Amino acid sequence: MAVRAVRGAAQVDADERDLILKATTELVTALFEANGLTPDDVISIVFTATPDLISEFPALAARELGLVDTPLLCATEIAVPGALPRVVRILAHVETMRSKQEVQHVYLGGATALRRDIAQ
Repeated sequence: MAVRAVRGAAQVDADERDLILKATTELVTALFEANGLTPDDVISIVFTATPDLISEFPALAARELGLVDTPLLCATEIAVPGALPRVVRILAHVETMRSKQEVQHVYLGGATALRRDIAQ
């Protein structure tokens, strides 16, 4: 079993609590499905949000999905002028048999612009 980092991002339509939770739930769910992960596979998750998202912690969505005993952390992305607005990003550290090349990173909605080379 190897430890791998899995990345992803989703753009939120507006800085509203329900929209942040919905986008984060979709992101975590898609990341798990794409990589065949269960909550037991997750070591930790770091969530970041652009400075324009302040209505809720993205990690709450992961808690509501059952990641209650997993270390989760939220942070703010740096405010780069011209950067894509309203984005939640995820960096999950997981145990998996997949190689680095087999890991599927997930970019949803407008966030596909961040990684056109690997977005699904």
